[in-house]
Amino acid sequence: QVQLVESGGGLVQAGGSLRLSCAASGRTPSSYAAGWFRQAPGKEREFVAAISWNGGSTYYADSVKGRFTISRDNTKNTVYLQMNSLKPEDTAVYYCAADPMPYGSRWYDGPYDYWGQGTQVTVSS
Repeated sequence: QVQLVESGGGLVQAGGSLRLSCAASGRTPSSYAAGWFRQAPGKEREFVAAISWNGGSTYYADSVKGRFTISRDNTKNTVYLQMNSLKPEDTAVYYCAADPMPYGSRWYDGPYDYWGQGTQVTVSS
């Protein structure tokens, strides 16, 4: 089993920055793709960003492109999401997820088999 634990959420003013971390433990796959998703109150969960197993490829939702950066340190089994120029509409619970068998040109589509518990990000106006 794989456990994912997010951290780094909090309250920040619009225009500010936060860095989320996602630490993986347990039987971590050797080459998993990782993704960040978010869910705002009353809305469906949406994709935010994904990174390939070696960090060589990334993919972003249009709503965060140019503001968020996903990265990973495989020596620490940790994936990061640097969030800059935050907006009130970025307020949500952020989840990290892992896909142990990414495949093909749309490798970021999942399925993501493992999920963290989420961390709250609140952006005040």
